[in-house]
Amino acid sequence: MTERRVAVVTAAAGVGIGSAIARKLAEDGLDVVITDAHERRCGEYAETFSNEFGREFIGLPLDVTDPEAVEVTMAKTVEKFGRLDVLVNNAGFNKIEPIAEMSLETWRRSLDIDLNGTFYAMRYALPHMITGNTGNVVNISSIGAWECSTEHGGAYAAAKAAVMALTRVAAAENGRHGIRVNAVAPGLIYNEFLRRIYPEEFFSGYAENRSMVGRIGEPEDVANLVSFLVSDKAGYITGEVYGISGGVYPHG
Repeated sequence: MTERRVAVVTAAAGVGIGSAIARKLAEDGLDVVITDAHERRCGEYAETFSNEFGREFIGLPLDVTDPEAVEVTMAKTVEKFGRLDVLVNNAGFNKIEPIAEMSLETWRRSLDIDLNGTFYAMRYALPHMITGNTGNVVNISSIGAWECSTEHGGAYAAAKAAVMALTRVAAAENGRHGIRVNAVAPGLIYNEFLRRIYPEEFFSGYAENRSMVGRIGEPEDVANLVSFLVSDKAGYITGEVYGISGGVYPHG
């Protein structure tokens, strides 16, 4: 059994929030299990982290919509390291379609990944944390759960709002086991794939006209907040949702 805390991060083998969180937790000294639907990238990221940090990291391919696969992933983590201390639910999906025109496939896929996937991971991680009488869960939600806007899409916004509710209930149920559960609600966080969706003027306009700090968010901004929430410094914080949007949507 490792003496270091062990974290599972979903959708962690890409260029966005998940990989930034995995790297930050590794820098904090945690052993991180990198899960992602992309099998090759899982292995590559685990190898990169192992070489960089000088200790073993593992990558486990995972489709969060498959409850049996999620259960196996959590069991393999505990089998390998002897513990499970941190879960970060980062996997997400969004396809913006007006509600009056939305395909059932878009609706179902959004809820299956954004909400059901979060539930499955908590369902099969929490019993291990309860056994250890300690743990931290951070669910990645979105300011789309709060905003009255067409920017996020109805399916995504609904799923992310449900994630907030799920977070609060899980916090209430598991505090007595030494487990804290919180959520993070990012605004626009840059990654290179957004360049395929939005023109350059979108980013400059967002930074100039909406962000109170004059820039759009970076994955590391979210990673730093997650790092704090799973640390002892946040030991009196549970059941909360923290917005991180550069002031685009302050929420109190």
